[in-house]
Amino acid sequence: MRHALVNATWVNATLLALALTAATLPAALHPAWAQDRVKRGEYLATIMDCTGCHTPGALIGKPEQARALSGSTIGFAIPALGIFYPPNLTPDRETGLGKWTEGEIVKAVRTGETPSGRTLVPIMPYHSYARLTDADAQALAAYLKSLKPIRHQAPAPTGPQEKPKAPYLTLVVPQ
Repeated sequence: MRHALVNATWVNATLLALALTAATLPAALHPAWAQDRVKRGEYLATIMDCTGCHTPGALIGKPEQARALSGSTIGFAIPALGIFYPPNLTPDRETGLGKWTEGEIVKAVRTGETPSGRTLVPIMPYHSYARLTDADAQALAAYLKSLKPIRHQAPAPTGPQEKPKAPYLTLVVPQ
């Protein structure tokens, strides 16, 4: 009986050690886990309505699904700040997030600060997104990095006194 008890204890300890080791390995070593993380990120991007702003045509009710998340051609005018165009969130290296790390994406989503130090406009609800759990923020970043890169440059922001380069919506603050 003692031999069986020792073997059962050893088996339980071994299984626990394997489980703990597997839980700490990078998701890249576990394709199923990485896929689950990307699927979670896709779900989050959907409920966060990222396509509502970052997809061409979405702001006028005609989203171009073939270019989903590749940046808007319609911006938002914010009084005294200028006109801002939602950028390309696909991993295109020239016009999107392709040069950003997952950590930089997480930081931008949570704090509104890009890797270059530029602050994102107040229209992006990063104050709300700051409440994402670490796992959810990382899943969202993994999903964005998993997308097919789409080369599409959203118009650059314009200052409050500059002439707009593309169509925009005006936000009016009630007086």
